[in-house]
Amino acid sequence: MKDDGPKGFDLAQLLAERGAERYELHTKHLNHQLPRMLHTIGFDKIYERAEGAHFWDAEGNDYLDMLAGFGVMGLGRHHPVVRKALHDVLDASLADLTRFDCQPLPGLLAEKLLVHSPHLDRVFFGNSGTEAVETALKFARYATGRPRIIYCTHAFHGLTTGSLSVNGEGGFRDGFAPLLPDTAIELGDLDALRRELKHGDVAALVVEPIQGKGVHAAPPGFLRAAQELLHKHKALLIADEVQTGLGRTGDFYAYQHEEGVEPDLVCVAKALSGGYVPVGATLGKGWIFRRVYSSMDRVLVHSASFGSNAQAMAAGLAVLAVMEDEEIVANARRTGDLLRGRLAALVDRYELLHEVRGRGLMIGIEFGRPSSLKLRSRWAMLQAARKGLFAQMVVVPLLQKHRILTQVSGDHLEVIKLIPPLVIGEPEVDRFVTAFTEVMDDAHSGGGLMWDFGRTLVKQAVANR
Repeated sequence: MKDDGPKGFDLAQLLAERGAERYELHTKHLNHQLPRMLHTIGFDKIYERAEGAHFWDAEGNDYLDMLAGFGVMGLGRHHPVVRKALHDVLDASLADLTRFDCQPLPGLLAEKLLVHSPHLDRVFFGNSGTEAVETALKFARYATGRPRIIYCTHAFHGLTTGSLSVNGEGGFRDGFAPLLPDTAIELGDLDALRRELKHGDVAALVVEPIQGKGVHAAPPGFLRAAQELLHKHKALLIADEVQTGLGRTGDFYAYQHEEGVEPDLVCVAKALSGGYVPVGATLGKGWIFRRVYSSMDRVLVHSASFGSNAQAMAAGLAVLAVMEDEEIVANARRTGDLLRGRLAALVDRYELLHEVRGRGLMIGIEFGRPSSLKLRSRWAMLQAARKGLFAQMVVVPLLQKHRILTQVSGDHLEVIKLIPPLVIGEPEVDRFVTAFTEVMDDAHSGGGLMWDFGRTLVKQAVANR
C-alpha cells in the first residue's frame, strides 16, 4: 500500500471546501436562531476578508465596520503589529501554562496596564469581560465580607450567573434565577444608593461609566459622589470598562473623564488583545488582592485555566504599544468629536432624529416620535408592534444600500450605537454621515423601500409574540 505521508491539517483547503456551508452549519449545530435572525433582516452576508475598519465580500465590495465586533476590534482587524506579536510568541515555543512557574509576559502586561491607573496595584487575567466582572464581584464580596451588589438599571455586565445577577435587562435574566443577592438603582440616583448602603450588607456598586445599552453616561459628579458614599460605608466601587476602556471614549478609561474618581476594582477585556485572543483583566487595589489570596493555602482560590496564556499576553502588550505609538486615544477623541458633531447637526433637520450623545467613538443615535401626522401614524404602527423597529429600519439600509455595518443599541431601544475601530478617520466619518443622511431623507419621504421593510418587521414582530 502506498504511503502518502502525514495528512496534517490544511485550513485553507477546509475553508475552500466547506466555507460555503457556514449558515447551514450554524443552523444545524450552533444557535439555530442566529441564521434565522440574520436572514430575516438581510444581514446574512458572506464576508471573505477584513482589514482595519473594512470587510470585503466575494465580489470585492467593501463594507465599513462601525461595530468593531461589539468593541473587541479596537485597532481594527489584522493590525500588523499585533499579528507579528502572535507569530513571534508562537515561534518562541514558550513553556506556557505550566501553572507551577511565573512566566514574564503576564507581569509585563500587568505592569503596562497599571501605568494607566496608578492608584491600583494588581491584576488578575481571565478570558472575557464577563469573567473580569465575575472576578470583581467575588473579590468585592470576599474583601468586604458582605453579600449584596448594587447595580444600575439597563446595565450590561455579562451573561454568566454572577454577572447576570447585575444585569439590568430582564430579558437576559428571565428563567435563570435564583441569582446573587442584588439591588438595582437608576444610574445617577445617589439617594437610592445612600438608602441601600444604610443596610450595611452592600459589598460594592458595579457601574459602567457609560452604559452600552442606549449609550447613557453617568451624570456629571455621580461617580465621585458614589465613591465617597461607598467608602464611607466600607463598600467598593467597581468600574466596568469592558466596552468603554482602552481609549474608546477618548480617555484611556471612561471613569477618567471625572476628576477624583479612583475605582477599587476595574474590569477590562474586549479590545485588550486586538480581537485576536479571548482575554479579560480585573485591576484592583493591593489590599483587596492580599485579602483574597491571604495564605499559600488560598493561592488558587480564584484562577482560570487559560488565564495569562502567552498568546493573550503578547497580544495585549502589542495592543498597548500600538495605542501609544499611533496615539489611538487622541484619535478616538478627535474623530469621535467630529462624527458626533456632524450627526448632532442633523437633529434639527430630521423630526425622527431625537438626540445624538456619547463620548469619543462610543456614540448613540436616538430616534423619537415625529411631529407630522403622516410620519406619526407610521411611527405608531411600528411602536405598537415592537419598540425598536424603527432603529432596525435604519440599520438595515445602512448595510444593504451603503455597506455600513451598525447595530441597534439594545432590545426595545430606538437607538443605534456606533463603536467603530478606533483607527477610523475623516474619510470614514464622511462616508457614514453621507449614508446616514440619505437614509434619513428616505425615512422622512414617507415611502420607499425603508417603510416597506418596516411592514416586514411588523409582521415578524407580531408573529413572534
